[in-house]
Amino acid sequence: MERYETEEQQVEAIKGFWKENGTAIIVAVGIALAGLFGWQQYNEMVIEGKETQSMAFQIALEGIDAEEGLTKASAFAMENTDSGYAILTSLVAAQKAVENKDFDAAQMHLNMAVSNSPSVAIADLAKVRLARVENQLGDTAGALATLDSVVSASYSDQVQEIKGDIYLAIKEFDKAKEAYDLVLAEQPDNRVVEMKLSNLNFAATEVAGVTQ
Repeated sequence: MERYETEEQQVEAIKGFWKENGTAIIVAVGIALAGLFGWQQYNEMVIEGKETQSMAFQIALEGIDAEEGLTKASAFAMENTDSGYAILTSLVAAQKAVENKDFDAAQMHLNMAVSNSPSVAIADLAKVRLARVENQLGDTAGALATLDSVVSASYSDQVQEIKGDIYLAIKEFDKAKEAYDLVLAEQPDNRVVEMKLSNLNFAATEVAGVTQ
């Protein structure tokens, strides 16, 4: 869960920055997402947004922690799927739903994010988070299928790590080890995955001892 929390903290930072700086969040979000789908594309998304959408987006994010705030944010995302704000709202709403342990709602928001994504990279970001939520809901097959649909090379390590977590949980140790080894081949200093691999070896040894 550590990597998941780190990703969600990035979204939380965007929300907090909005509360402190008002409309300046547009610039902050643009910078944060530039590496994912480019400043030019993001700028075009913002330009296409209407003034009312911009104001509604601000209100939705500022009030998301209030009573009915998540419901209103969800409604905004569904009503503005043709704007660049929908994807951001869906990601923040999903994060909030996860905090509330409402994984069904998180799944809905992330599916919306995937459907409304302006680029493959953004869709893949949502898919990585969606796979975690699907796994939380016990849909192992669905989570693995979602991960297999991620095509952006920049997410390959995260995809393999999540696969390793899933395979470890269902005691498919060989597949889990293969997934973790792929991560370490690209990130040899990844201490978290090294620890997971060590725990995997211990778990596999225990299971082997019980079955003997």
